[in-house]
Amino acid sequence: MTPEDLVELEAIKRLKYAYFRNLDLKRWDEILELFTPDATCAYSAGAYSYEGRDAIVEFFRKGMGSETFHSSHKAHHPEIALTGPTTATGVWALEDRVVDTQWGIVIQGAAFYDDDYVKVDGDWRIARTAYKRVYETMEPLGPNVTLTASYWATGGRSSLPAPE
Repeated sequence: MTPEDLVELEAIKRLKYAYFRNLDLKRWDEILELFTPDATCAYSAGAYSYEGRDAIVEFFRKGMGSETFHSSHKAHHPEIALTGPTTATGVWALEDRVVDTQWGIVIQGAAFYDDDYVKVDGDWRIARTAYKRVYETMEPLGPNVTLTASYWATGGRSSLPAPE
């Protein structure tokens, strides 16, 4: 492996990290730019499959766009392989958690992403992304649970008092 290869691997990691950050912050215009125009996805073993970055991002908007939908996606243990000067593959471990106050539920789970990347005009983009769940659970939010901060409703500021 060359130093140049390490630079490319780091760029791909940053691409995937930006994908999750923009997903959780509902930054649809920014996440759109991370995909190739003809990108495909197959989430949850293909239960949610879309062709084209516009269709993928519209799926995000509809499913995750509400202010009552709060998500946290953490990816780690990347296994990235450069398959050519402008192509690569990657496998990522995912842990995610969703709190939806409208429906009063918490969903959490783990999965493995399987991605294809291409380098376009000097920047890496997601050409294909897919994941299969290792597990997923859903439970009621609970009557004694209070959301004390929200990126959208409170600007991310906690309503808990500061310690004295």
